[in-house]
Amino acid sequence: INAEYMGIISHIIMSQQAEKKPVSGAGKSVGGKTMAGKSIARGGAKKSSVTRSHKAGLQFPVGRIHRFLKRRVTQNGRVGSTAAVYSAAILEYLCAEVLELAGNASKDLKLKRITPRHLQLAIRGDEELDMLIKATIAGGGVIPHIHKSLINKTAKPKAAE
Repeated sequence: INAEYMGIISHIIMSQQAEKKPVSGAGKSVGGKTMAGKSIARGGAKKSSVTRSHKAGLQFPVGRIHRFLKRRVTQNGRVGSTAAVYSAAILEYLCAEVLELAGNASKDLKLKRITPRHLQLAIRGDEELDMLIKATIAGGGVIPHIHKSLINKTAKPKAAE
């Protein structure tokens, strides 16, 4: 995953907060028909829509990721339907991994809130995540490390004169 995917991840997370839509308004009736086009007069039961995220058992929005992938592709916006599911699963796994490690770091410091410092410690403490995420984390600080040559060696006893 490169910087472009990291940009997509941050865009998705930010837009999730902005695009919260009420679920209760899904079946509003307009002119005797529901939004889905089913007639209320027929007495048909309203079907509840099942999202692709729910079908795949994911928390990340598969439809939104599919839309973002279609914007980035050059082949007339043609992206396979499983590509979005796979990408959402990868992103969800990576977020869960980072959040778990950052939560452990915050618990070690006896805090209940994850800060950028905890994210930095979690990412740099894990070898694979450190290779994957090369970005600078604002407010993350530095990893504590003292070079061997700078550590004071034990003082040798002075020879008797």
